[in-house]
Amino acid sequence: MPPTPDATAPGAAVPDRGRADACPGALRLHPADDGALARVRLPGGLLTVRQALALADAAEALGDGELETTSRGNVQLRGLASHCGAELAERLRAVGLLPSDTHERVRNIVASPLAGLDGHGFADVQAWARELDARLCASDWAAGLSGKFLFALDDGRGDVAAFDADVTLIAGPDGSALLRLGRAAHGRPVPAGQEVTAVLDAARAFLDVLRESGRKAWHLREVPELLPAGPVPVPALAGAAPAVGVVRTAGSFPEVAGGLSVGMRFGRAGAAQWRELAGACAGEIRLTPWRGAVLPGAPADRLPALAAAGFRTAPGSPWERATACTGLPGCAKSRADVRADAARALDAAAATGSPPVGGLPATGLPVTGFPATGLPTAGLPMAGLPTAGLPVHWSGCERRCGHPAGRWVDVLATGQGYRVTVNGPAAAGAAVDVTNEEMAEAVAEARRTTK
Repeated sequence: MPPTPDATAPGAAVPDRGRADACPGALRLHPADDGALARVRLPGGLLTVRQALALADAAEALGDGELETTSRGNVQLRGLASHCGAELAERLRAVGLLPSDTHERVRNIVASPLAGLDGHGFADVQAWARELDARLCASDWAAGLSGKFLFALDDGRGDVAAFDADVTLIAGPDGSALLRLGRAAHGRPVPAGQEVTAVLDAARAFLDVLRESGRKAWHLREVPELLPAGPVPVPALAGAAPAVGVVRTAGSFPEVAGGLSVGMRFGRAGAAQWRELAGACAGEIRLTPWRGAVLPGAPADRLPALAAAGFRTAPGSPWERATACTGLPGCAKSRADVRADAARALDAAAATGSPPVGGLPATGLPVTGFPATGLPTAGLPMAGLPTAGLPVHWSGCERRCGHPAGRWVDVLATGQGYRVTVNGPAAAGAAVDVTNEEMAEAVAEARRTTK
């Protein structure tokens, strides 16, 4: 799922940003009912084998033994002792996961996870992610960004560009690129070779105009009037997650595998599963903002072992695009153990043969690109195609932490069961209150909503 949008519209009616954001980090632990929580930023979702194994070791030694991926491709450790921060930081520094103490919470970079693997897309955005991360950490001014400020680097397929990040860079054919600020409908053309510089300049300009205007904001979308958007219409964006299974390289004959893609239940995996993932990869893991993992170059014959370890490896499951907040016992505000209830509902849907509810193919389909400015127009993915089912999110309270953007099925704990509603733009139908036993059928029906 894309990162959760703010509940308020951009402009004057925005939340009070006169205080610092409370986003957790690797050095700033967040207290929770199940222990402290640490969030480790992974720009582009990139991990080496050594780093992945170090995270598994830290989860076992210091936390609850599990790792949790986030909607920004980062990873969280839960169940930590409040006094373990120094040891955790030492473990992370030893494997290059904490390159800057002052900038560790602003390294929020998502990048197209299939870039360079399947024959689609126009740029090596993983290289952009590495360069952007290094230059962010080397820029004193960047430490002033909110821990919620998000960069998105899209290789042209329209996957992470659909997240409405604060600064989005969309690659086009023949070295073209488009810079989008917040949720602007138009963007700025970027000269070849200046992509990362343009991204950094936009982020710095945001901080500069806030200081000059006296405004307070964490996101560009909260103050869209302060920076010019640009002349180029932003193309329709698919926002499609990588399909699980073997990543096929388009245009090759015979068709070859570019790696593997797997899903995790609610983005969580135990240390043993994490080590299985590291053992299957060919040197690199790319965690995705859809709480899965892409293993570039991993051979197809590793897929059965990953499936046996509990990873989702076959498309068409009700588990696709299904998310949930932490719920009980980790969050005292929750009215229910929403993950356990959601798992039962999703497993029941799978057992009864409910229609697949997966998203679009990982590659998307070609549409028009950057019109009216002389930039090339072919090859970007299409948005608006009908999917086989809506995303679904279970919440333990009205805060709905981690919910997706766009239209989605809202499953809210009430204390007596759940309230199921189709939420988001053009929401359809009234809320339906159901018991736990009725929930699976109600959710499956809501996910099939098409109007």
